[in-house]
Amino acid sequence: MRMLRTGFVPIRPESAMPAPKNVPVSFEFFPPNTPVGDDKLKDVVRQLGTLRPEFFSVTYGAGGSTREKTLNTVRAIADAGFEAAPHLSCVGSTRAGIAEILATYRAQKIRRLVALRGDLPSGTATAGEFRYASELVQYVRETQGSDWFIEVAAYPEYHPEQRYSRLDLQHYVQKVKAGADAAITQFFFNPDAYFHFVEQTRALGAEVPVVPGIMPFHNFGRIAQFAARDGIEIPRWVTLKMEGFMDDAASIRAFGLDVVTSLCERLITGGAPGLHFYTMNQSGLTLELCQRLGLGEASA
Repeated sequence: MRMLRTGFVPIRPESAMPAPKNVPVSFEFFPPNTPVGDDKLKDVVRQLGTLRPEFFSVTYGAGGSTREKTLNTVRAIADAGFEAAPHLSCVGSTRAGIAEILATYRAQKIRRLVALRGDLPSGTATAGEFRYASELVQYVRETQGSDWFIEVAAYPEYHPEQRYSRLDLQHYVQKVKAGADAAITQFFFNPDAYFHFVEQTRALGAEVPVVPGIMPFHNFGRIAQFAARDGIEIPRWVTLKMEGFMDDAASIRAFGLDVVTSLCERLITGGAPGLHFYTMNQSGLTLELCQRLGLGEASA
């Protein structure tokens, strides 16, 4: 009988899992829209801060629509004593505008960025002065020098707008050659896709660390929508199992934790340089995952 490869490591009982080596962790937030959300995020930062993350990243709305909120969130994280890495999108931006934003962050002693192309907001007719993230990275390097640590995006299952894997890999390599220090991937559930991406990009001369982006199953329906939109594969057996639980929230949570724990274990064992968690501004699942994996100060 022919064996089918799902590209996903089988789930094993937690007691059977080997203790992986410790690796750096980082966490991503989006800027809250309300004072209540601001207060909640402060608690989440405090809770996840017990894991001693390398940094917290903060997203940036399409066309800079959350610019002030991103700045305020970055300030709050820095005030709490942690390193913050604001996202910076080039879509809809000008060189003068980017220079102004960088000057603001410099004044806040921020020296880490996540440089992205970004998506055009609805109704926007112009893409601005930058077409690609590689152009944004190059501009920062040419005008600011080497005193910024710049992360860029990577897509193990390829960018949803790209038809050809070869071109997508080339775009990534251009970002690295423009001056990126590291990359953070889109979330995924197939570790083989990650390892293949790293192998292929290293063969093309892109040697920077590629940190896997990890999405806990905060809400399976919502995550499945994100995955369908962005061309991310959720293994069919995982989907069927999740759907079979129906409204059994406890079983969904437990199974989701097992799936993502196994994914992280496979990545760490395979040499991933860190883990970047998409927290959705929540701490519970991420804390438990890190504790299971033995990551961070709080797991000791």
